[in-house]
Amino acid sequence: MDGRRFADLMMTIFSWVAALLLTGMVVAIIGFVVVRGYSVLSLDFLIEPPRDSMTRGGIMTPLVGTLQLVGTAMFFAIPVGVATGLYFAEYAGDDMFTSILRLAIRSLAGVPSVVFGLFGLSLFVILLGFGPSLLAAALTLACLTLPLMVTASEQAFLAVPKDYRDASYALGASKWQTIRKVVLPAAAPTVITGIILSVGRVAGETAPIMFTGAAFFAPHIARSLFSEVMALPYHIYVLATAGTFIEETRPIQYGTVLVLLLLVLGICSGGIYMRSRLRRLMRR
Repeated sequence: MDGRRFADLMMTIFSWVAALLLTGMVVAIIGFVVVRGYSVLSLDFLIEPPRDSMTRGGIMTPLVGTLQLVGTAMFFAIPVGVATGLYFAEYAGDDMFTSILRLAIRSLAGVPSVVFGLFGLSLFVILLGFGPSLLAAALTLACLTLPLMVTASEQAFLAVPKDYRDASYALGASKWQTIRKVVLPAAAPTVITGIILSVGRVAGETAPIMFTGAAFFAPHIARSLFSEVMALPYHIYVLATAGTFIEETRPIQYGTVLVLLLLVLGICSGGIYMRSRLRRLMRR
């Protein structure tokens, strides 16, 4: 066996070992949570609010609060993120200003989430006067996910073949008509992928919301954008660190973690299904 084939074989073995180790770690983590949390899963656990210092009852309030946070954050983040990606791909020139903007957005993707939480506290809670609320927390999460969404959207639009645009222009379509009827449909599956990744990150964040709107305990779900909201990630943090009866709430902790995992997996699976269906429709 020559050196090139040996190197190829070693890289293949290394890739398989790395993939198996990663898969094994994920399965082990999920199995650990399932074994310790499945005992509390029931319909009552999902539809009852926490009670008795959160040692009894269910997780209805933080579950609904998480859905409210994700929905409100995506309501603000998706139009801004996709539009910004479209601007970079279709309208921005190849100059220093655009390069600085791209660098700034990519740099924001590496900023710790707690920094976004402090930013949201300063801007939305204090300066704009929203107070600790669903709106302040959702806007902070939207800012957190914008770098990922902008980058994914830009790459999706740039991946559309130039021949598609040229063919549209040759038929007399304007730039906006080309973007709306050719570029956007062709890039939609990849854009949806970016949105799915953003939803998964938003649903599991704790640091940004604990500064801006997450409540230690709320008897009811948030009834307005200016109400405080319970959320699954912060609820898990409270049960694990700040509870008076930590050992009594241990099964609830793992049950809540399991529900959060299933929620994120469900949202991501739904998005993947939509993306696949959209791709099949485009091929017809």
